[in-house]
Amino acid sequence: MVKLKVRESESIHEAVRRFRKLVERSGIKKEMRRKEYYEKPSDTRRRARLRAERRARRGRMPVTR
Repeated sequence: MVKLKVRESESIHEAVRRFRKLVERSGIKKEMRRKEYYEKPSDTRRRARLRAERRARRGRMPVTR
């Protein structure tokens, strides 16, 4: 749960901006998007496998600078 205390001389617009950043950093927005629609367990496993493959591929690539 995200809590935000409004500062003494802070405008509503600044407080809303800070709140949005807190929500973004906490991962609530990402979680809501992920749970917006039902995803079949097979699709979940497929996404996880693809993510792992990408991660492994990145680990194998030589970094040239």
